[in-house]
Amino acid sequence: IDLLSQFVHLLYRFAKMGRRSVSLQLFVAGLTVGVLRCAQPLSCHTLSTKRSGAPGQLAFVEIEPPTASSLAYAAAGVVVGAIAAVAATKKSSKKGAFKVCVCGGAGGIGQPLCLLMAQNPHVQELCVFDLTLAMVPAGGVAADLSHIEAKSKVKGYAIDKDDKPISTLGECLSGCDLVLVPAGMPRKPGMTRADLLGVNAGIAKNIVEACAKFCPNAVVGLIVNPVNSVVPAMCELYKKKGLDPRKICGVTSLDIVRANKFVHELTGAPVASIDVPVIGGHAGATILPLFSQVPAAKAIPADQIPALDKHVQDAGTDVVNAKGGKGSATLSMAYAGAKFGNAVLCGLAGTETTECAYVIRDPAEKCELPYFASKVTFGPGGVKTVHPVGTLNEYEQGRLKECVTQLKGEIDAGLDYAKTL
Repeated sequence: IDLLSQFVHLLYRFAKMGRRSVSLQLFVAGLTVGVLRCAQPLSCHTLSTKRSGAPGQLAFVEIEPPTASSLAYAAAGVVVGAIAAVAATKKSSKKGAFKVCVCGGAGGIGQPLCLLMAQNPHVQELCVFDLTLAMVPAGGVAADLSHIEAKSKVKGYAIDKDDKPISTLGECLSGCDLVLVPAGMPRKPGMTRADLLGVNAGIAKNIVEACAKFCPNAVVGLIVNPVNSVVPAMCELYKKKGLDPRKICGVTSLDIVRANKFVHELTGAPVASIDVPVIGGHAGATILPLFSQVPAAKAIPADQIPALDKHVQDAGTDVVNAKGGKGSATLSMAYAGAKFGNAVLCGLAGTETTECAYVIRDPAEKCELPYFASKVTFGPGGVKTVHPVGTLNEYEQGRLKECVTQLKGEIDAGLDYAKTL
């Protein structure tokens, strides 16, 4: 009993030192108590971890020679310490050891997104992939990032535009836990959404096909416009291959990030305390922020909500205009993509984390549409729970009808494209 109390005390002391090397600490604790009990058993049974005399010295009194029971206790201390070490190692073996790939990693969104992901404590290996025609070589981005003070190992991969990822990205994608895809062309003046879908869905298809082959269990976060159409098309591709379509997620985090910031600016409430659910889709009127579900937003007069709602919808256009047509929302999108990526990685590591995303809906969820954005909880297997939208006020109910009408057409466009795959 005395040895056990000593052992538990040391375990407590070691545990307080932090989790990073807890397995080693637990083993050392068991081994230390066991060996010391064998070599110098205590008749008064007092063991102090406080300094007495020389630094780090333990205080012992009335030393007796070892007995058979002391040896047994010593062995028990070592065994228990080893078992605890193994258990702790198994519990945390996956944490902080994930492989992530950013496809389009040398682009305007891709570079800052790679920078943020390289700093994520869960990322052990980061792959930067892009085409050889990119203005900045993917290998150059990787070399640059390899100098930052982060544990992640960064490597670049590039292929020619006529090469197929499914034939060339085996090393890059194999073993990936998360693939983020900020790829595709921006919408140009005079280009319809159908035109944009035809180009960008083809780009997404090549990457998603490669993911299906090399990393079918990875979560694939699509930042490819039009998200409302591209995600359904890629989910259908996964279904045809017998894979889980919920591995494909549309990244809508930027809508949440903007809504949170705008509420903060209006109310002065701490940004960290604001989490606006944004449901529906990721374009125009399909973006529906639910301000009624946010305590901080209750301070905003009702007559200001429509303008705030529109501000969130048009925020991307505001950035394009502010950049004089020479760029789009690249930095804030990278921030939002990293926020989504962190939620996925935290979930994979065992800490369930909730973030809004655009995903396929299960019929049992009784959603009006087969694809819809809402809060999603990520766990060890990726998407664990897709949450209902909750209670909506009168204004939001009216907006939901508008959202569903537009979103249905964009989903249908994606499903029509999928039939050609």
